Amino acid sequence: MADITILGSGGFGLALAYMCANMEHSVTVWSAFQDEIDAIKRTGELRSKLPGVIIPKSVKLTTDISCVKDSEIVIIGIPSKFVGDVCSQAKEFIKPDAVVVSTSKGLENGTLKRMSEVISEILTNPVVVLSGPSHAEEIGRGMPTTVVAACEELSYASYVQKQLTNNTLRIYTNSDVIGCEIGGSLKNVIALACGVLDGMGLGDNTKAALITRGLAEITRLGIALGANKSTFSGLTGVGDLIVTCTSMHSRNRRAGILIGQGVSAEEAVKRVGTVEGYFCTQTAYELAQKLSVEVPITEQLYKILFDNQPADVALRTLMSRESKHEAEEDLYLF
Repeated sequence: MADITILGSGGFGLALAYMCANMEHSVTVWSAFQDEIDAIKRTGELRSKLPGVIIPKSVKLTTDISCVKDSEIVIIGIPSKFVGDVCSQAKEFIKPDAVVVSTSKGLENGTLKRMSEVISEILTNPVVVLSGPSHAEEIGRGMPTTVVAACEELSYASYVQKQLTNNTLRIYTNSDVIGCEIGGSLKNVIALACGVLDGMGLGDNTKAALITRGLAEITRLGIALGANKSTFSGLTGVGDLIVTCTSMHSRNRRAGILIGQGVSAEEAVKRVGTVEGYFCTQTAYELAQKLSVEVPITEQLYKILFDNQPADVALRTLMSRESKHEAEEDLYLF
């Protein structure tokens, strides 16, 4: 059994805490918010993040970040914009041989770096990315789930796989960290766009087109960064895209529905809470421009979110683009 600390009391972190405690690991959950810790201690759950999932009493709860000092595994389960700050706070306490597991999905504002890059600039520990189609609500209720542990040094990914795999969570390993992180981050962008379509009252044909072409532009951007194309047909690509674009568990989709119904982007995010796709749309758009990669869906969503472009104008723009071969980026191979 391992000593595990989870930094963050969001839904996914709490779901992992519940699961790991039931596997008889020693589990500590850290939160920056005393009211969240108090709520769990008082009621056994955090209804605002993971209602109905009772956290085992064996899980230690704290706001003292020095709690990481004896941990063999440190799981980072916080929104991407806070990852750098929390890692800086924890740096002096984390053991040099602890394995850091990143579950945060996004790109850092300004630097456009992936979360594993942000973490590795601050900590010297090995970093494993845990990603894939995994709603916290379902992990916390023991529904069968499969994800990927990714690290360039596969021995660390295999260690996480061994420690966290159980009869409801199956973990595969992968060495393509770039592909797993880009797929896990940009699927939030496409899910937000899918929500906009749902809010507009459009149908399955439209959503299927958006998901498929969204995957194409995620793949293009990933390859430009050095990812393996095959990664995007796996769990952290098409798998994560499907679950996030089609489920009401997805905050990105729910925010998109509001926007499609005419609510402003800022108000939609305020109502829903953490919407990673909102912030990632801007960083992904900037990254694509930097790399000269064509991302028409991301570009149009950026205009909806940040330039107040009406959603119907964005849709017409996408539908009137120049006709081309479906796999145009691969034509040089023929």
